[in-house]
Amino acid sequence: MLLTVAALILGLILLVWSADRFVIGASATAAILGVSPLVVGILVVGIGTSAPEMLVSGIAAFDGQPGLAVGNALGSNITNIALILGITALYIPLRVQSKLVTREIPLLMLVMIIGYVLLRDGVLDFIDGAVLLTGFGLVILRQLWEAKHSRGDAIEAEFEAEIPRDMTLPVALGWLLLGLILLMGSARILVWSAVELATAFGVSDLVIGLTVVAIGTSLPELAASVAAARKNEHDIAIGNVVGSNLFNLLGVMALPGVIAPGPVDAAVISRDYPLMLGLTALFYLVAFGPRKERRIRRAEGGMLVVIYFAYLGYLLVDSGAI
Repeated sequence: MLLTVAALILGLILLVWSADRFVIGASATAAILGVSPLVVGILVVGIGTSAPEMLVSGIAAFDGQPGLAVGNALGSNITNIALILGITALYIPLRVQSKLVTREIPLLMLVMIIGYVLLRDGVLDFIDGAVLLTGFGLVILRQLWEAKHSRGDAIEAEFEAEIPRDMTLPVALGWLLLGLILLMGSARILVWSAVELATAFGVSDLVIGLTVVAIGTSLPELAASVAAARKNEHDIAIGNVVGSNLFNLLGVMALPGVIAPGPVDAAVISRDYPLMLGLTALFYLVAFGPRKERRIRRAEGGMLVVIYFAYLGYLLVDSGAI
């Protein structure tokens, strides 16, 4: 048991650090090669911060743990909106200025509804996974088009300030490669320790995916959002979460369907997915509702955090973990 906990902690630390190195290496490489700041910020960084979830879910599906993979995708989205945005807004109230970010929220809601329709029959099969992966490709193409035709958006200057400019190409490629290697290794360690932990506590791999693994793989988003908010880059803080949630639904949740098709725990349809939808709708109303001021205030951030811990407590009690 001690070895399992130590491996879990080591896996999480390596996962967060390697994800950060991977994103830095990828964004610096793209910038050196002349890629625009918007493409780097929206696409390179967006995919990079979702790399932990993708690798963990892919490995879990290959290992015959599709519940862990699905739990990681949905749990990460719930964690991103309720915990990460909540903590960030508690720290610094967030303003929304970017039109790009504003347009991404309805797309996220649409993708969530499509995902729910696909899962409603209780099965995540190969066709479902293929549909989600197709959507993943279309979203990437759309974001590339947006980056090309949205010059002057408020978020562009924020991305420009965040891109590393003091690296040579060999150094950037070195961080990119090292980050990728350590990401794969730490994801393997995390999946092994998570399965062992689920067995030890007698809970399902879905619950472990929704809690421990989801929190761990979402730590890069937490670090990125808080850091962006501290630098007054509020649109990056929010856009980071929205983009990550899109990639989690279309890329991460597709992997168990493509790799290990099979039934989905009924609790996903009745409990976890509706909560994710409800939190996203609440986030939209708070940030883009009838008020003139597009802001997530401290009180609303606190409300999101309370909802998250209430959900976490319910999960642990309902699963018999406590």
